[in-house]
Amino acid sequence: MKALPIDRLSRSPEETRRAGRELAALLAPGDVVLLSGPLGAGKTELVRGLAEGLGADPAEVASPTFSLVHEYGPSGSPPLLLHADLYRLPEESRAAAAAGDLGLVEARGRGSVVVVEWPEGLGAESGDWQVALCPGNEEARRIVVRRAP
Repeated sequence: MKALPIDRLSRSPEETRRAGRELAALLAPGDVVLLSGPLGAGKTELVRGLAEGLGADPAEVASPTFSLVHEYGPSGSPPLLLHADLYRLPEESRAAAAAGDLGLVEARGRGSVVVVEWPEGLGAESGDWQVALCPGNEEARRIVVRRAP
């Protein structure tokens, strides 16, 4: 990937997964990735690429919409990737849930990369990764990656 901010087009699920793998190479243990985009924008495909780039099985990645949080990585050790989807939570309660009930802070402290879909209402901390997937047309989506100041 190029220097930040990154702004590129993806024309297929594989290109979106490739962007996730490339982003994984830039991440450090404990990093937070705030992943925004409408339903069907490719967020889960990007997370599959992140999982693969971090050494987890991308075939295990599924949208955690109903369970809210999935963990990926070798069993018996801290997960490499914690994937949360806050879509079903009201925006005004997302920050409290992320800080408490969902264990995102603890996972970050253990060195897991924490990816949060639908992060609206959380606010970005300095150094958090912000990724936006914006569908352009049926053939392409725009992926924009930057770090919070």
